[in-house]
Formats: sequence, C-alpha cells, structure tokens
Amino acid sequence: MPTNEPTWTEQRIELLKSRFQAGLTAREIAAEIGVSRNAVIGKLSRLDLRREKDTDQRRLAAKNDPKRSPKGRRLKTTARLQYEILRTLYAERTAFDDDEPIHSQHRCSLLELSKEKCRWPINAPGAEDFCFCGNMPVEGLPYCVGHTRLAYRPASRQRVARG
Repeated sequence: MPTNEPTWTEQRIELLKSRFQAGLTAREIAAEIGVSRNAVIGKLSRLDLRREKDTDQRRLAAKNDPKRSPKGRRLKTTARLQYEILRTLYAERTAFDDDEPIHSQHRCSLLELSKEKCRWPINAPGAEDFCFCGNMPVEGLPYCVGHTRLAYRPASRQRVARG
C-alpha cells in the first residue's frame, strides 16, 4: 500500500543542491535520490537553479564530444525539399488550366508500380479497369507533373497571385 510521504524532503532537497553544485546530470542525481529525472528537472526549475555556462564553452564541449559533434551539414528535410520542388513547378506555369487533360500513356497495375512510375490511381479501386498513371514522376514526388498539380493545388488562386 502506497504511503503519502512527500517526495521532496529537506534531506532530498539538500542532496539535490549538493549534487547539482558538483555538476552531476539530472539523470545521475535522480538515480542517487531515488526519484525520476523529470522530478529532478522540475524541482531544479522551481528552486530556480541553473547551470551558468557560457555558450562558447558549450560549443567547445560539443566540438570535443564525439557523440555530439555534427556529422556535416544536415540534409534538407523531405517536406522542405518537396515544398521547393512544388514551388518551382508552380513558378514555371502561371496559368493553372484544370481542364487540361493528363495523358497516362504508361498505365500499370499495383504489382508493376515502382518509384519510377506515377502513383496516381485511375478509376475506383475494385473497378475492372483500375490502374495507376505510370508516367515518369517529378523527382522527389510520387506523381507526374500533371497529377502533381492536381494533388498539391494551392489553397486559392489569389494566394498564388500574391505569391
């Protein structure tokens, strides 16, 4: 049966302060005191205890620590990359003709579908003539140019005009 003893007794608070001053991490302090890491972080915050490190010292420490050192420039995220691709596509074409037909000349089944084929479904799943577009997709996107314009339509033409 759990007891209703307070988590932060005077002894634990003094132990927390001394270990914090000694430079132990929240995880190490938590293991010694017998509470969670988050409890330690919360109590340190409520006691307004902070580590005074200069940002330059932190950067030097990170450079010298092989676990923390960056492994070169981070690649752009997929979402950001796709956004830039779409922006380029829409910049190339100012008039958005929704009525312009898209010719799917390389239709394929689900089993024939690959990264080198447009994944736009044609007709309803379960229909006898259900297939996928199969045209060459835009690099970094799952659809060909025509279907990309359908899939990633701007919210309104006014926003595109302001653009």
